[in-house]
Amino acid sequence: MKYDVALDNALARLHEEGRYRTFIDIERAQGRFPQAVWNRPDGERQEITVWCGNDYLGMGQHPTVLAAMHEALDATGAGSGGTRNISGTTVYHKRLESELADLHGKQAALVFSSAYIANDATLSTLPKLFPGLIIYSDELNHASMIEGIKRNGGAKRIFRHNDLAHLRELLAADDPDAPKLIAFESIYSMDGDFGPIEGFCDLADEFGALTYLDEVHAVGMYGKRGGGVAERDGLSGRIDIINGTLGKAFGVFGGYIAASDKMCDAIRSYAPGFIFTTSLPPAVAAGAAASIALLKTPEGQKLRDAQQLHARILKMRLKSLGMPIIDHGSHIVPVHVGHPVHCKALSDMLLRDYGIYVQPINFPTVRAGQSGCGSPRRRFTTPSRSIIWSGRWMHCGRTAP
Repeated sequence: MKYDVALDNALARLHEEGRYRTFIDIERAQGRFPQAVWNRPDGERQEITVWCGNDYLGMGQHPTVLAAMHEALDATGAGSGGTRNISGTTVYHKRLESELADLHGKQAALVFSSAYIANDATLSTLPKLFPGLIIYSDELNHASMIEGIKRNGGAKRIFRHNDLAHLRELLAADDPDAPKLIAFESIYSMDGDFGPIEGFCDLADEFGALTYLDEVHAVGMYGKRGGGVAERDGLSGRIDIINGTLGKAFGVFGGYIAASDKMCDAIRSYAPGFIFTTSLPPAVAAGAAASIALLKTPEGQKLRDAQQLHARILKMRLKSLGMPIIDHGSHIVPVHVGHPVHCKALSDMLLRDYGIYVQPINFPTVRAGQSGCGSPRRRFTTPSRSIIWSGRWMHCGRTAP
């Protein structure tokens, strides 16, 4: 086989379809969030405003977070030195997991290197713990959930997006004695719609199923203490496993699950994605713990309120211009373009001429014909869509341009 030719053909297809992804080289400016500098391909440097990061509240530059990271770095050095089982567990990791358990009202939490790994490792491990487990998954669940469910080798059922009636049909058709788990998200980042969490919990109670909730785009952003949509709606106690990230609203890096002591103990003991991975650097764990603690306070609520306000302002401005935005009431503001080539051209124009950075979102992150610009999230097996995702990343202290 001519391997170079095969690679050339694969990359050419992406260019032809307008789906080739370009990395934009930016330097975030500390203390000036969301301002940054774009290192242009021509060697020039251009001031820009970042509209497509997930550091929703600017916590990645918050003085409290930076101070905690500096303290841990000076105290312990750069890396953790090993996996959690072999010298990679420190006081900073334990403190972080304690903050996370408290955030979600759970007995325990388990930190991974990313929310993707947390989803993949947990969902692929659960059938080892519950032989015969059937997982019921929303069709628009994140790629990491899909991958974990595929790899576990167990039975799976895919229900139509947010369709409780379809989920009920699938549950009712299976063996009532089989172990079951319903996997879903609180906010689906590509359209910004909410999952019917209470309805999922009601069905789980009726059919004896566990519940698995991905709160990646909601933790830090919703709830009185930033515990997510489940906290906001008073449903955290009905969720068996909550997945979240430390790299979006908390502004640092990593992922986690929060659950019962026994569940976390079993996952850490059986999941290869946890067992064989070097643990987070202590400085990262310290910064994440500080960010979570701060967002539990009234100061954190002020940041959430301001961010939501600016999302609403942006939506009103875009609607007044007749822009085709998708508004489900969350902080996410998708603008549908519809063609990947047009979407990329629009993104390039905004960056070059106006200093506004919004990244195109194309297949396989979104479905075919639905392209847009924003933060990559979900993977599908069908072709995609083009959209500009803007505004959801505007700093709460600034107005949208």
